[in-house]
Amino acid sequence: MEPLIRMVGITKTFPGVKALDGISFDIMPGEVHVLIGENGAGKSTLMKILSGVYQPTSGKIICNGREYDQLSTKTSVEEGIAIVYQELSVINELSILENLFVGKLPTKKFMGLSVVDFKSMREKAKVVLEQVGLHHDPDTLVGDLAVPDKQLCEIAKALVSGAKVIVLDEPTTSLTTSEVERLHGLIRELKAKGCGIVYISHKMKELKAIGDRITVLKDGTYVGTYPAAEITLDELIKLMVGREIKGTYFADESVDELMTHPVIFEAQGITRSDRTCRDISFQLHEGEILGFAGLVGAGRTETMEAIFGAVPKSSGKVFLKGKELHIKEPYAAIKQGLGMLTEDRRKLGFAKNFTCKQNISIEPYIKESTWGGLGGMLSNAKEEKWANEQISALNVKCTGPEQMTVDLSGGNQQKVILGKWMAAGSEVLIFDEPTKGIDVGSKSEIYILMRKLAKAGKGVLMISSEQTELLSVCDRIAVFHGGELKAVLEGKTATEEDIVRISTTE
Repeated sequence: MEPLIRMVGITKTFPGVKALDGISFDIMPGEVHVLIGENGAGKSTLMKILSGVYQPTSGKIICNGREYDQLSTKTSVEEGIAIVYQELSVINELSILENLFVGKLPTKKFMGLSVVDFKSMREKAKVVLEQVGLHHDPDTLVGDLAVPDKQLCEIAKALVSGAKVIVLDEPTTSLTTSEVERLHGLIRELKAKGCGIVYISHKMKELKAIGDRITVLKDGTYVGTYPAAEITLDELIKLMVGREIKGTYFADESVDELMTHPVIFEAQGITRSDRTCRDISFQLHEGEILGFAGLVGAGRTETMEAIFGAVPKSSGKVFLKGKELHIKEPYAAIKQGLGMLTEDRRKLGFAKNFTCKQNISIEPYIKESTWGGLGGMLSNAKEEKWANEQISALNVKCTGPEQMTVDLSGGNQQKVILGKWMAAGSEVLIFDEPTKGIDVGSKSEIYILMRKLAKAGKGVLMISSEQTELLSVCDRIAVFHGGELKAVLEGKTATEEDIVRISTTE
């Protein structure tokens, strides 16, 4: 059987950086070919070459028997290639129907004029929406859909275009367990119809469940391709990162010992005006990492937003080292020593048009500002100092302070975001889904950094939807359900079953 796509000896060089070095990769009909590697390994660059966004420095691409030195975005679509990116590209202001046919509206002749063939659009839409299981009226605005349904809309769009090769980049990052199962069911149906699926994910447990073959990249080089059924997850991790990954990241002391340490941070009776969190109280002791578990919407992030002043609270108090803080907006939170690493780092964590130096400097500038943020002086020397200190301390992999943050891998973007809070001297750091979309090696680095911060006397609060992450990092875990804090568990002795039972039981 001939591959649908073959990429042979693909090399891509950017100024000063060889992103890909002689990579070969193929996709067979009716298979799921998993592509893995640490952030910065070259996965996205390789797929952007396949989609025509980037042109290779050297190498060739063979599509359906036709050989190319490079693909344009138009040629890629014509060859049946579609990519569903982690940051979905649907247009919220358009309907499902309009999204499916963006850039490729079918037309017909009417009185000698070309007009949009809405009848044909609806007929094609009905078929693909049924195929992907998106049971909404085609005239529904995409902005009104939940994230999983937006993703299905993207896949339906790929099918409308006649795609035979579909690349799914981190497709399950924002999905629940049941939604992941639904997506995997669809992937198996597409496989059965002869589609080739490229599946990129950092969630290691998924890979063997859905993949047929697994290709590993490291630092822009090809490590190998392995049958999914014949390689263990531990072996894959070692191939990816070149080292063993530590299993747990607890404090050296027991929880009982940590509880004798001074209370760094305390929340008393936090209730939001919209009632999404009610009467939330907890204490954070010096040296510990306190985790927050629960389903999406259970009140974890909602509580932190109220504490940080991003949304108003109707009641409750917050204390830092025994001193009450008065926070009505994020500016006040920053000035009084709080920092928050948001879940959506690309949208809320950093400015896309800023360099690493500029992004790292944002928060210390705010911390030093006067008159509600209106007063203060810019200083290039300070920016250089803040940036160089944090890039060095956090081991940010970049070409230097002047590199654009948006061009870094996910793990290094997260380090830049952490760097701005560290440069501001934040005393308490709220990490909301800190390793979302980050590879296993970079996750380990983030956990180690969090533990170092706690050991150095900083307050560390961690929200995560991954129970295994909480159970390997957090000394204690506060479990939320329905806007309330239901229980606080000890990280070393709690189980996934404990967390699920508490977070789903009235």
